[in-house]
Amino acid sequence: MSQDNREKAQEAVGPEDEAQEARGPEATREVEPDPLTQLIAERDELKDRLLRLAAETDNYKKRSEREKADFCKRANEGILRDLLPVMDNLERALEHAVEEGGAEEGMVKGLELTSQELWKVLQRHGVERIDALGEPFDPELHEAMMQQEDPDADDNTVIGVLQKGYLLNGRLLRPSMVIVSKRPAGQDDDPEDGDRINITIN
Repeated sequence: MSQDNREKAQEAVGPEDEAQEARGPEATREVEPDPLTQLIAERDELKDRLLRLAAETDNYKKRSEREKADFCKRANEGILRDLLPVMDNLERALEHAVEEGGAEEGMVKGLELTSQELWKVLQRHGVERIDALGEPFDPELHEAMMQQEDPDADDNTVIGVLQKGYLLNGRLLRPSMVIVSKRPAGQDDDPEDGDRINITIN
């Protein structure tokens, strides 16, 4: 090769090529990932997926159990509500038999036992009585059937219960039908009574 050709060849070689040659042939090979590092990363990813799947499965199980319990409560609600008039009639029959005094002792005892057993069944399914008598009128629990003047009772107080009310697992099953007190005619209003409840008679 002539002197001129060698000089041209050297000029064709750029700085990057010279740097590559300086690093040697090993620098041209790509760095391969460490197999152990890959395995650890794959393990961590799989573990994370399993944890998420376990959490989703647990949430689904809990949600299904809640829905099943709610369904059972709703299914029982209609049956229990239908049993309340039976309870009412048993209690009325027992009160009438006791008041009249002419009923046989065995019949009175039978009515009493039947009423008690039915009440135990209702209680086992979450039914509770609403204690309305003497309590302030609550439109969420009571249904006002009439108002009656009573000078001895505070205004808007339940002074009579025409039909008992019941709760089912803390929720209203049937409101109490009640008589609500009011001030006698001509009695001055209490100036501090600014939050009186307006009673709607049904």
